[in-house]
Amino acid sequence: MDISPKAPIRLISLDAMRGFTIAAMIMVNFPGDEQHVFPTLQHTKWNGLTFTDLIAPVFLFIVGVSIAFAYSRRLTEHKPALYKKIAIRSVKIFAVGMFLNMLPYFDFSDLRYTGTLHRIAIVFFFCAVLFLNTNWKQQAITGAIILIVYWLAMMLIPTPGMGQVMLEPGKNLAAWIDQQFLPGKMWQGNWDPEGILSTFPATVSGISGMLAGRLLLSDLTPERKTNYLMAAGLLAASAGYFCGLVFPVNENLWTSSFVLVTSGFACMLLGAMYFVIDILGKKRGTSFGIIFGANAIAAYVLADILALILYISHFGEKTLNQHVVDTFITAGVEPRLASWFYALIFVGINFIPVWLLYRRKIFIKL
Repeated sequence: MDISPKAPIRLISLDAMRGFTIAAMIMVNFPGDEQHVFPTLQHTKWNGLTFTDLIAPVFLFIVGVSIAFAYSRRLTEHKPALYKKIAIRSVKIFAVGMFLNMLPYFDFSDLRYTGTLHRIAIVFFFCAVLFLNTNWKQQAITGAIILIVYWLAMMLIPTPGMGQVMLEPGKNLAAWIDQQFLPGKMWQGNWDPEGILSTFPATVSGISGMLAGRLLLSDLTPERKTNYLMAAGLLAASAGYFCGLVFPVNENLWTSSFVLVTSGFACMLLGAMYFVIDILGKKRGTSFGIIFGANAIAAYVLADILALILYISHFGEKTLNQHVVDTFITAGVEPRLASWFYALIFVGINFIPVWLLYRRKIFIKL
């Protein structure tokens, strides 16, 4: 796991994986009609795992891999200067998340201080600082300790006011901590899926990516790297499954079993893409992901802004998204399929500006 002294490499598979993940995030966030959505394109109500539940942890895994690639050659640089850059980038990402939360009315009395970008900012900061000050074994131990302590806390500490350990929506230790210390509005009234306590295991999703990144930067042969990624992913996902029998797989609580299952999946996905794209050289179909990935955060922000036009602005008695879905349904398309078709069209609409940015070699980095 020692980092190779050779020049940094650029993985097409990682760039493509980042872009496809952002495209998937946009697709599930903006269905044509929220009343008609395939179950796997929705978040689970509580325990369980759907395709949609995989997207956020996979992106945090990619953040971790990217940290390893970005900072592995900077370990000997002046640390305070790096910390400053890391902190500034984290604040920028967090600030953009706050901006999106305020849209469209900018009502500061009903403001939410958590969200996808907020969690990305926190995980990036913690993982980047950890990477600069520890070796891979210490990172792995840190991740393991966080998962174990979180597991024990959630399973052994009675929910205050309830007198017993509970893992129900709004009635668990994480929700209680948010109710006491999280400012502003919570996503689900009295609890938030991106709250304070669950952010700790979320950082382990980033740490798992850093470990995968160090492996890809090592002197091992490409084939061995693939084998180790696939084996580690299978082991983690299997461990997560069995841990889930005691501490359920739950995205809302970001349980330890959820981290293991999703990090395992992300590791195997990266291993498969690395083998096919970077080793075998089969790059057909990767351009879409690479272009989206080149301006990933910009694409995410753009989707939120465009949604204001399509989901809020009325054209006649309906919003534009409802007009599109109704047109499909009138043509005989099943409502859930019509809603998904719209989501795919919306992804395509967002692809146009990021493609134009890519053609002009404009890369918006926070």
